[in-house]
Amino acid sequence: MSLRRLAPPEMQPASFAFSAENAEWAKATIAKYPPGRQASAVISLLWRGQEQEGWVSHPMVESVAKMLSMPFIRVLEVATFYTMFNLEPVGTWLVQVCTTTPCWLRGSDAVVAACKKHIHPHEKTVSEDGKFSWMEVECLGACVNAPMLQIGSDFYEDIDGPITEQMIADLRAGKAIKPGPMNGRRVSSEPEGGATTLTDPTLYDGSMIGKYQVQAPPPPPPPAEPKKPGA
Repeated sequence: MSLRRLAPPEMQPASFAFSAENAEWAKATIAKYPPGRQASAVISLLWRGQEQEGWVSHPMVESVAKMLSMPFIRVLEVATFYTMFNLEPVGTWLVQVCTTTPCWLRGSDAVVAACKKHIHPHEKTVSEDGKFSWMEVECLGACVNAPMLQIGSDFYEDIDGPITEQMIADLRAGKAIKPGPMNGRRVSSEPEGGATTLTDPTLYDGSMIGKYQVQAPPPPPPPAEPKKPGA
Protein backbone atom coordinates (compact mmCIF):
# COMPACT_ATOMS: atom_id res chain seq x y z
CA MET A 1 0.00 0.00 0.00
CA SER A 2 1.29 3.45 -0.89
CA LEU A 3 2.02 6.01 1.81
CA ARG A 4 -1.04 8.11 2.61
CA ARG A 5 -0.77 11.55 4.17
CA LEU A 6 -3.11 14.47 4.72
CA ALA A 7 -3.04 17.19 2.10
CA PRO A 8 -0.32 19.84 2.56
CA PRO A 9 -1.08 22.84 4.78
CA GLU A 10 -1.73 25.20 1.87
CA MET A 11 -4.66 23.02 0.79
CA GLN A 12 -6.21 22.73 4.25
CA PRO A 13 -9.31 24.74 5.23
CA ALA A 14 -9.13 27.06 8.21
CA SER A 15 -11.67 25.06 10.22
CA PHE A 16 -14.27 22.32 10.14
CA ALA A 17 -17.67 21.92 11.75
CA PHE A 18 -20.48 19.48 11.18
CA SER A 19 -23.69 20.97 9.90
CA ALA A 20 -26.49 21.22 12.46
CA GLU A 21 -28.14 18.10 11.07
CA ASN A 22 -24.91 16.12 10.98
CA ALA A 23 -23.96 17.30 14.47
CA GLU A 24 -27.22 15.85 15.83
CA TRP A 25 -26.57 12.64 13.90
CA ALA A 26 -23.04 12.43 15.33
CA LYS A 27 -24.34 12.94 18.87
CA ALA A 28 -26.87 10.13 18.42
CA THR A 29 -24.23 7.86 16.87
CA ILE A 30 -21.77 8.37 19.72
CA ALA A 31 -24.55 7.63 22.23
CA LYS A 32 -24.97 4.14 20.78
CA TYR A 33 -21.73 3.05 22.43
CA PRO A 34 -21.24 2.38 26.15
CA PRO A 35 -19.15 4.77 28.27
CA GLY A 36 -15.49 4.51 27.43
CA ARG A 37 -16.18 3.04 23.98
CA GLN A 38 -17.02 6.21 22.07
CA ALA A 39 -13.91 5.76 19.93
CA SER A 40 -15.80 2.99 18.14
CA ALA A 41 -17.70 5.72 16.28
CA VAL A 42 -14.57 7.15 14.64
CA ILE A 43 -15.11 5.61 11.19
CA SER A 44 -18.77 6.62 11.15
CA LEU A 45 -17.96 10.24 12.03
CA LEU A 46 -15.14 10.50 9.52
CA TRP A 47 -17.37 9.06 6.83
CA ARG A 48 -20.17 11.51 7.57
CA GLY A 49 -17.65 14.33 7.55
CA GLN A 50 -16.40 13.22 4.16
CA GLU A 51 -19.95 13.04 2.83
CA GLN A 52 -20.39 16.64 3.95
CA GLU A 53 -17.10 18.07 2.68
CA GLY A 54 -16.00 15.55 0.05
CA TRP A 55 -12.70 14.78 1.78
CA VAL A 56 -11.05 14.42 5.19
CA SER A 57 -9.09 17.49 6.24
CA HIS A 58 -6.74 18.20 9.15
CA PRO A 59 -9.37 20.30 10.98
CA MET A 60 -11.89 17.49 10.51
CA VAL A 61 -9.54 14.97 12.12
CA GLU A 62 -9.01 17.40 15.01
CA SER A 63 -12.75 17.93 15.42
CA VAL A 64 -13.57 14.21 15.42
CA ALA A 65 -10.74 13.52 17.88
CA LYS A 66 -12.15 16.13 20.26
CA MET A 67 -15.70 14.80 19.95
CA LEU A 68 -14.56 11.26 20.78
CA SER A 69 -11.94 12.21 23.40
CA MET A 70 -9.28 10.53 21.29
CA PRO A 71 -5.68 11.60 20.63
CA PHE A 72 -5.31 13.29 17.26
CA ILE A 73 -2.84 10.62 16.08
CA ARG A 74 -5.36 7.81 16.71
CA VAL A 75 -7.94 9.42 14.43
CA LEU A 76 -5.23 10.24 11.90
CA GLU A 77 -4.21 6.57 11.86
CA VAL A 78 -7.75 5.58 10.90
CA ALA A 79 -8.12 8.24 8.22
CA THR A 80 -4.81 7.39 6.55
CA PHE A 81 -5.24 3.61 6.79
CA TYR A 82 -8.58 3.22 5.02
CA THR A 83 -8.45 4.14 1.33
CA MET A 84 -12.16 4.98 1.32
CA PHE A 85 -11.20 8.30 2.92
CA ASN A 86 -10.09 11.02 0.50
CA LEU A 87 -7.17 12.95 1.93
CA GLU A 88 -7.20 15.75 -0.63
CA PRO A 89 -9.93 17.97 -2.13
CA VAL A 90 -12.16 16.36 -4.74
CA GLY A 91 -14.42 17.73 -7.43
CA THR A 92 -18.19 17.84 -7.28
CA TRP A 93 -18.05 14.45 -8.98
CA LEU A 94 -15.32 12.05 -7.94
CA VAL A 95 -14.78 9.48 -10.68
CA GLN A 96 -13.27 6.26 -9.34
CA VAL A 97 -12.03 4.03 -12.15
CA CYS A 98 -11.51 0.33 -11.45
CA THR A 99 -8.24 -0.87 -13.00
CA THR A 100 -8.02 -4.30 -11.39
CA THR A 101 -7.30 -7.22 -13.73
CA PRO A 102 -10.86 -8.00 -15.00
CA CYS A 103 -11.53 -4.35 -15.85
CA TRP A 104 -8.02 -3.91 -17.29
CA LEU A 105 -8.47 -6.91 -19.57
CA ARG A 106 -11.76 -5.43 -20.78
CA GLY A 107 -10.33 -2.01 -21.59
CA SER A 108 -10.06 0.17 -18.48
CA ASP A 109 -6.99 1.84 -19.99
CA ALA A 110 -9.34 3.65 -22.39
CA VAL A 111 -11.50 4.79 -19.47
CA VAL A 112 -8.43 6.19 -17.69
CA ALA A 113 -7.36 7.94 -20.89
CA ALA A 114 -10.78 9.62 -21.15
CA CYS A 115 -10.46 10.87 -17.58
CA LYS A 116 -6.97 12.22 -18.25
CA LYS A 117 -8.24 14.00 -21.35
CA HIS A 118 -11.46 15.52 -20.00
CA ILE A 119 -10.75 15.94 -16.26
CA HIS A 120 -7.02 16.28 -15.57
CA PRO A 121 -3.83 14.52 -16.72
CA HIS A 122 -3.12 13.52 -13.10
CA GLU A 123 -5.41 11.59 -10.80
CA LYS A 124 -6.55 13.05 -7.47
CA THR A 125 -6.42 16.53 -9.00
CA VAL A 126 -9.49 18.74 -9.33
CA SER A 127 -10.36 19.92 -12.84
CA GLU A 128 -10.10 23.60 -13.69
CA ASP A 129 -13.86 24.08 -13.41
CA GLY A 130 -13.90 22.37 -10.01
CA LYS A 131 -16.50 19.86 -11.13
CA PHE A 132 -14.41 16.70 -11.43
CA SER A 133 -11.52 14.72 -10.07
CA TRP A 134 -10.63 11.11 -10.79
CA MET A 135 -8.60 8.30 -9.30
CA GLU A 136 -7.72 4.67 -9.92
CA VAL A 137 -9.15 2.18 -7.42
CA GLU A 138 -9.07 -1.53 -6.78
CA CYS A 139 -11.96 -3.92 -7.48
CA LEU A 140 -15.40 -2.34 -7.15
CA GLY A 141 -17.19 -5.68 -7.32
CA ALA A 142 -18.79 -5.66 -10.79
CA CYS A 143 -16.28 -7.82 -12.64
CA VAL A 144 -18.94 -9.49 -14.79
CA ASN A 145 -19.84 -6.05 -16.21
CA ALA A 146 -16.25 -4.82 -16.61
CA PRO A 147 -14.95 -2.25 -17.19
CA MET A 148 -16.74 -0.03 -14.73
CA LEU A 149 -16.39 3.08 -12.59
CA GLN A 150 -18.03 4.71 -9.59
CA ILE A 151 -19.24 8.30 -9.34
CA GLY A 152 -20.42 9.25 -5.88
CA SER A 153 -22.46 6.30 -4.65
CA ASP A 154 -23.47 5.10 -8.13
CA PHE A 155 -21.88 2.45 -10.34
CA TYR A 156 -21.60 2.58 -14.14
CA GLU A 157 -20.73 -0.61 -15.97
CA ASP A 158 -20.00 -1.90 -19.49
CA ILE A 159 -18.22 1.33 -20.38
CA ASP A 160 -15.42 2.24 -22.77
CA GLY A 161 -13.52 5.38 -23.74
CA PRO A 162 -16.29 7.10 -25.78
CA ILE A 163 -18.97 6.21 -23.23
CA THR A 164 -16.83 7.67 -20.43
CA GLU A 165 -16.27 10.87 -22.43
CA GLN A 166 -20.02 11.23 -22.97
CA MET A 167 -20.75 10.63 -19.28
CA ILE A 168 -18.31 13.37 -18.28
CA ALA A 169 -19.78 15.74 -20.86
CA ASP A 170 -23.34 15.06 -19.67
CA LEU A 171 -22.49 15.66 -16.01
CA ARG A 172 -20.59 18.81 -16.90
CA ALA A 173 -23.67 20.04 -18.76
CA GLY A 174 -25.92 19.28 -15.78
CA LYS A 175 -27.56 16.20 -17.27
CA ALA A 176 -28.37 13.21 -15.08
CA ILE A 177 -27.01 9.83 -16.08
CA LYS A 178 -28.66 6.57 -15.07
CA PRO A 179 -26.47 4.11 -13.13
CA GLY A 180 -25.98 0.54 -14.29
CA PRO A 181 -24.83 -1.02 -17.58
CA MET A 182 -24.14 1.71 -20.14
CA ASN A 183 -23.90 -0.23 -23.42
CA GLY A 184 -27.64 -0.89 -23.78
CA ARG A 185 -27.14 -4.63 -24.17
CA ARG A 186 -27.59 -5.83 -20.60
CA VAL A 187 -29.94 -5.56 -17.62
CA SER A 188 -28.20 -5.69 -14.25
CA SER A 189 -25.74 -8.61 -14.40
CA GLU A 190 -27.65 -10.73 -16.89
CA PRO A 191 -25.78 -11.99 -19.95
CA GLU A 192 -25.74 -9.59 -22.87
CA GLY A 193 -28.86 -10.27 -24.89
CA GLY A 194 -30.96 -11.37 -21.95
CA ALA A 195 -31.25 -14.09 -19.35
CA THR A 196 -30.40 -17.65 -20.37
CA THR A 197 -31.22 -19.50 -17.15
CA LEU A 198 -34.24 -19.64 -14.81
CA THR A 199 -36.48 -18.36 -17.62
CA ASP A 200 -39.47 -20.64 -16.87
CA PRO A 201 -42.12 -18.35 -15.29
CA THR A 202 -43.50 -21.21 -13.18
CA LEU A 203 -40.29 -21.08 -11.15
CA TYR A 204 -41.28 -17.78 -9.56
CA ASP A 205 -44.89 -16.81 -10.43
CA GLY A 206 -46.49 -19.10 -7.82
CA SER A 207 -48.46 -21.16 -10.34
CA MET A 208 -46.86 -24.40 -9.14
CA ILE A 209 -47.88 -23.94 -5.51
CA GLY A 210 -49.87 -26.98 -4.34
CA LYS A 211 -49.25 -28.96 -7.52
CA TYR A 212 -46.20 -30.77 -6.29
CA GLN A 213 -46.89 -34.45 -5.67
CA VAL A 214 -44.65 -36.62 -3.58
CA GLN A 215 -43.40 -39.41 -5.77
CA ALA A 216 -42.98 -42.90 -4.37
CA PRO A 217 -39.42 -44.11 -4.66
CA PRO A 218 -38.89 -46.64 -7.45
CA PRO A 219 -38.70 -50.30 -6.39
CA PRO A 220 -35.21 -51.60 -5.83
CA PRO A 221 -33.74 -53.60 -8.70
CA PRO A 222 -33.86 -57.39 -8.33
CA PRO A 223 -30.75 -58.97 -6.86
CA ALA A 224 -28.22 -60.00 -9.44
CA GLU A 225 -27.82 -63.73 -10.02
CA PRO A 226 -24.53 -65.10 -8.69
CA LYS A 227 -21.97 -65.93 -11.32
CA LYS A 228 -21.54 -69.60 -12.15
CA PRO A 229 -18.12 -71.17 -11.70
CA GLY A 230 -15.96 -70.51 -14.73
CA ALA A 231 -18.13 -67.66 -16.01
